[in-house]
Amino acid sequence: MARAAPGGGSAEELDQLDLMTEEPLAPGAGEQPRIEGRSPFRLAMERFRRDKVAMASVGFILVLALFALAAPLIAKAVGHPPNDQGHLYEMTTEGGLPKGPNLERKFLFGADQFGRDILVRIAYGARISLIVGIVATGLALLVGVTIGLLTGFYGGWIDTLLSRFMDVLLSIPLLLLALALVAVFRPSLQVIIAVIVFVSWTYIARIIRGQVLSLREKEFVEAQRSLGAGNLRIIFRDILPNLVAPILIYATLIIPANILFEAYLSFLGLGVPPPTATWGQMLSDATDYYRVAWWMLLFPGLALLGTTLAFNLTGDGLRDALDPRGQQVIHQ
Repeated sequence: MARAAPGGGSAEELDQLDLMTEEPLAPGAGEQPRIEGRSPFRLAMERFRRDKVAMASVGFILVLALFALAAPLIAKAVGHPPNDQGHLYEMTTEGGLPKGPNLERKFLFGADQFGRDILVRIAYGARISLIVGIVATGLALLVGVTIGLLTGFYGGWIDTLLSRFMDVLLSIPLLLLALALVAVFRPSLQVIIAVIVFVSWTYIARIIRGQVLSLREKEFVEAQRSLGAGNLRIIFRDILPNLVAPILIYATLIIPANILFEAYLSFLGLGVPPPTATWGQMLSDATDYYRVAWWMLLFPGLALLGTTLAFNLTGDGLRDALDPRGQQVIHQ
């Protein structure tokens, strides 16, 4: 039965009256809150940003990169090119010993035995260290990931041949092998990078091979095979994306190792030939003067220590952040 409206109106008129007198809803009222999905990569980056030690390490690396890029500007500001020996008599004693930091002459970190500016040479040495570390690591990753994918996915005689070759390289002491290679070829930046790549790709290949051996048996690979996908498609579209996390982690850990390796060779006189400034060569020069010229040993040593430590801590932070099981707050 229809409702009787006050004053004799019909029920339809009453409904229209209710709609006209009803207050409008506030904007957004009655809407469900949006649920925004977050990808695993985004979750990993959020965990990484919560790691204060890792973020501080990334900041140090960025400052070091800017410091290396600004090396010509630093040299121009202080008026001391990296190989300039024009201040030999001003910045050495009568006995030929280097003098320490001198703000008046703009030698902020002092001078070496040839009167060269330590600060400027550290800046130029940072260029060599970063070039060697990043370029050699990138090439080693390219070779190691490619061989690791091939041996792990195909197996058979390819796996046997390349695995035995890696065993032979791993059985040779790396420093001895590097010294032999550098002795055969004339030392240069290109030769140092090639030697580091030759002695470091085996570790990457071993790690990637082990990961691929596990991934190729997963259900998603079998599903792609059942759909008619070829081997190359499976390798590059399904397996390789699952290797990004270990590749990134290992890259940040192998960069400081390669920087140290270049410093070893330069310290032994088999690195980038002088007068090019390298941290290893600067430390080698300091061995004869560190008792009376502490700045020659301290500042290049701190630069090398800080750089390797920053990359290692960044790698640790990435490893914790990219681990799907690492949901707890890291580095509490």
